[in-house]
Amino acid sequence: MALLGSLLIALAGAPVNGTEPASALSARDMMQKNFFVSRIKSFKSDATMVLINDKGQTRERKSTTWSVLQPNGIDSKLLVRFTTPADIQGTAFLQVEHIDGDDDEWIFLPALGKSRRLVANNKKDSFVGSDFSYGDLSLPKVDLFEHRLLGAQPVDGQDCFMIESVPRNESTRTDLGYGRKVTWLRQDNFLETKVEYYDLSNRLLKTQLISNHKLLEPATQRWIALHREMTNQQTGHRTVFNFDKVEPGVPIADDLFTTRYLERE
Repeated sequence: MALLGSLLIALAGAPVNGTEPASALSARDMMQKNFFVSRIKSFKSDATMVLINDKGQTRERKSTTWSVLQPNGIDSKLLVRFTTPADIQGTAFLQVEHIDGDDDEWIFLPALGKSRRLVANNKKDSFVGSDFSYGDLSLPKVDLFEHRLLGAQPVDGQDCFMIESVPRNESTRTDLGYGRKVTWLRQDNFLETKVEYYDLSNRLLKTQLISNHKLLEPATQRWIALHREMTNQQTGHRTVFNFDKVEPGVPIADDLFTTRYLERE
């Protein structure tokens, strides 16, 4: 694991659009670049989430997010706190990633007055009633999957690689709730533009469309997608997530990413 960590740290420091031609990369290499392209040193953002049912009825939620990259250049810390409407105000989610083990995740529900630690099989659960699961909030570790290049196809005018990812073991399948997924990666920066998620019976479960890509760190070629739309193809429900404001490079105190701060209302 120490060797793996050293290799990943080396990759983390390499420019995403390096001199190596994309055609020479394996499917795993491409997914590794996708993993690092969004490793932003730090940012604070305000976002709007809209939940839309199959009848077109909507519910809107607003939140603030803080994120920092840990010293190893691989793992991030993330805190999401909802600010409106009243029935969800104060609800918060904390994630501390660990490349060499399970991530630490907690959810705080004001009605309970305390945080609850999430376990691995909670990753497939809905994130505060949306079509995003907890496991969808950050990219999973690349080597949890076997990756295969399916070909190339444009999405929204961007040339993309199509990569199929299949869980390596049964625990990953059951924890995430996906039998496989297909990701469309932009060929110029390896940011995802579309993802299809298939359930454990290999039926199309969800489709995510990702757009409005913004370069946040030019020196390291780190990007963020300002718009994400997740549609449950089996229920017709969908969730639209927009970053309304993103401030990169802001100083963020480390004690923000603690359960003590999580439980502050």
